[in-house]
Amino acid sequence: MNDTDTDNSNHQYPPATSSYYVLGVLLLAYILSFIDRNIMSVLVGPVRAHFDISDFQFSLLHGMAFTIFYIILGLPIGWLADRYSRKWIITSGVFFWSVMTCLCGLTKSFAGFFTTRIGVGVGEATLSPGAYSMLGDYFAPQKLRWATAVFAMGITLGSGLSYKIGSWLYQWLSQQDFTGIPVIETLSAWQLTFVGVGLPGFIVVLLLLAVREPKRIPSTQSGADHQEDAVPVREVIQHLKKHRQAYGALFFGVCMMAIIGYGTLGWYVEFLIRSYGMSRLDAGNTMGNIFIVAGTAGTFAGAAFATWLQKKGFSDANLRVTCIAACALIIPAVAAPLMPDAQSSIALTWLVVFIHYTHFGVAMAALQLITPNRMRAQTSALLLFATNLFGLGLGVTVIAFFTDFVFADDGALRYSLATTAAIVYPLAALVVGRGLKHYRRALSLK
Repeated sequence: MNDTDTDNSNHQYPPATSSYYVLGVLLLAYILSFIDRNIMSVLVGPVRAHFDISDFQFSLLHGMAFTIFYIILGLPIGWLADRYSRKWIITSGVFFWSVMTCLCGLTKSFAGFFTTRIGVGVGEATLSPGAYSMLGDYFAPQKLRWATAVFAMGITLGSGLSYKIGSWLYQWLSQQDFTGIPVIETLSAWQLTFVGVGLPGFIVVLLLLAVREPKRIPSTQSGADHQEDAVPVREVIQHLKKHRQAYGALFFGVCMMAIIGYGTLGWYVEFLIRSYGMSRLDAGNTMGNIFIVAGTAGTFAGAAFATWLQKKGFSDANLRVTCIAACALIIPAVAAPLMPDAQSSIALTWLVVFIHYTHFGVAMAALQLITPNRMRAQTSALLLFATNLFGLGLGVTVIAFFTDFVFADDGALRYSLATTAAIVYPLAALVVGRGLKHYRRALSLK
């Protein structure tokens, strides 16, 4: 089945200029969201020292605090996005998380920091469900995988920039003398770093004001033809149950990949520092370059590979890419943190990041293509709920758990990374591979 089979020929999509402007602004917001959530990855040492905490306790600040309401609110926000203006939901969210990011830098206590990290998660929960739903109404199905791949670039660009900007800004602020400047003189360099990365969000808010809410495309799913009213939650649940094996494979695969993705984001800079003695600035720049170049290239390569597979007759191409990527990553992902020197580890990490990020953009396209329009934001929110529960909530913490409670040695972080990869990638490959036939069946019912 081709993507064009699902196109609604009677629907007039917005002009290309408007579509690409919206895609660009949403991408910018997504980049910023990953900078703001991931900035802690380059500040492990300073934050641990400031609060006198362990890796596991740090992981609660990095992952769990952010995730608590991020995942819980994703579902009701998806419900709202299927009924009300996605533009205003996203705009208010960007404003709120930018305020909370700045406030992270003004807190003095562990509890205060935990609370503001929760606030960042609350704001960021508004973005993805509404954005993926909007993209489905701005781009025809044959262009959707490319649009979602471009949007998914925000993960790698934002993560990479968080490393580069964060390490540079922290280094620069550490060398400045702010004596005599009210408020600022009382803040540590790591606190000022949070304020510095939070402020650009208010510019994105202004850009979002020029976005127009698109007309929703009438669904062509059987039982919902040209249904313009929002779909009740019970119907979404019924649809998911009907195709539970297809959605289950997709959800599980993306969740397993998220554990590695977010775990790597959270700990790889610190791993390079602990295992190879790299400076924080060098480690941040190295990982920043890897995510910006290899991660972004991988995102586009995934879309191109899925297109090639589609032309070869694989109707499940968008999901199949996830299975292939998970299989291909088992050996290099386990080996990378175990290399005897930084150069060989970094070389393998380039390959790992490239292959890993082939999957996410096309996986989100796969979700849209088996989901009726008026259910897209809610199902996207559900997938993001699951991936962030496993990725943000558990990815960083699982690795810290191995370090603190299994190996009981900060220097064993490399073994925690390798162990997690050895468990998770094979599970992802197995479950997604078994689910491909069910996904093809769900597509055939469109």
